[in-house]
Amino acid sequence: MLYQKGEYQREAAVFKALGHPARLWMAQQLAHGREHCVRDFVEALRVEYATVSKHLAILKQAGILVDEKRGKQVFYRLACTCVTDFIGCLQNRPARP
Repeated sequence: MLYQKGEYQREAAVFKALGHPARLWMAQQLAHGREHCVRDFVEALRVEYATVSKHLAILKQAGILVDEKRGKQVFYRLACTCVTDFIGCLQNRPARP
């Protein structure tokens, strides 16, 4: 079997999106089943709205999150639920010596 360029583009996009510590943390927070708005993440991460919005856009573009606008706020939830298992697997792996 030969590697076909472009064959794993969607999957690679998910790994790339989760490759930043803040985005991985955001996905983990959403994995608990609660929705969060941008303000929740701004307050927790102590960064600007623009920074959080950019991170959320990357996660959304990769298909990890979906959003819903309610009034002036946008709420995010996990769309790719397998991320929960993946994050849990990473956290439970043995530490390297």
